[in-house]
Amino acid sequence: MTVGSFLVLLVIAGVCGAIGRGLAGYSHGGCLGSIALGFIGALLGVWIAHALHLPEVFVVVVDRERFPVLWSIVGSALFVAVLSFITRRRD
Repeated sequence: MTVGSFLVLLVIAGVCGAIGRGLAGYSHGGCLGSIALGFIGALLGVWIAHALHLPEVFVVVVDRERFPVLWSIVGSALFVAVLSFITRRRD
C-alpha cells in the first residue's frame, strides 16, 4: 500500500466516522476522532453484517484494499450511540 492510498483510506474513514457521529448526534472529538471512529465502525459494521448474513452494499476499493463504506457508517453510528449512552452526564 502506498502512502497516497493510505491517505485516501484515512479520508474515507474520516468522512464515514463523521457521518456516523452526525447520525448518532454526538459532537465530541475532532478529525482524528472521526478517522478512528470510521475504522472502528468498519470493524463493528462488518462484524454485524457477517453475523446477520447481510451483503456488502457499498465498498470502495483503494489499492486492492476494500473499505465497506455503508457498514462503516452503520457501525460508527451504533458505536457512538452506545458510547454516548454510557458517558452521558447524570444530572
